[in-house]
Amino acid sequence: MPHNVSSTALDFRYRAQLTELMDEPCSRETMRACLQDLARVNRWFLAYRPLLGWLDSLHLQADAAPVRLLDVGCGYGDSLRRIERWAYENGVAMELTGLDLNPDATAIAAQESGEDSRIRWVSGDVFSYQAQEPPTLIVSSLFTHHLGDADVVRFLRWMEQNALAGWFVNDLSRARIPYYLFSWFAKVAGLHPFVQHDGPVSIARAFSENDWRRLAAEAGFNEGEISIASHTPARVCVSRRKPV
Repeated sequence: MPHNVSSTALDFRYRAQLTELMDEPCSRETMRACLQDLARVNRWFLAYRPLLGWLDSLHLQADAAPVRLLDVGCGYGDSLRRIERWAYENGVAMELTGLDLNPDATAIAAQESGEDSRIRWVSGDVFSYQAQEPPTLIVSSLFTHHLGDADVVRFLRWMEQNALAGWFVNDLSRARIPYYLFSWFAKVAGLHPFVQHDGPVSIARAFSENDWRRLAAEAGFNEGEISIASHTPARVCVSRRKPV
């Protein structure tokens, strides 16, 4: 599949079958530069807000046992470092683990986290990952659009099987306007060429709310067992809070 497809050829009713440059082999320094720019975009566009809002809604107790949280597809680790800060600010004891298939990503995440951070970074395939103790919560950010539909269904089932209390998926929403706006913004902001390419492609590969309803049903969830919500700008989040 070619990297570049004319936007006029895209039909946003369906996921685009395109390739992201960061999914292909590149040097660690190229990866670092791309991930740094993606973290800047996440800050600028308030990408952490839905996830932190979900954590707020759980009303985790400051005097309770540590919450074990696993971040799948952690990449640069910026979401997990933001969770670490949230936990400190709210007095919540948390044991944080970042998992990514790319060992360069976890190495970079560890370097960027500093000596004071207690986040554990692991490289491996999520479907073969086995934690020493089951995670209380499982989260992912900008991960699921990299998967085919069948693997998203598999991932939903995997999270349900492995998370004790709940899980949260934070990803992009497929839509024409965000596709064009980010294409323009990435060029004006002078983001890394890979990010200029991959940002719009990620939006074109992302899921709509209807896609998530279909995939959740295929994974075996009944209506009302999960929450599917849109967030501005260009986000759709899927979450599950297990009954106690």
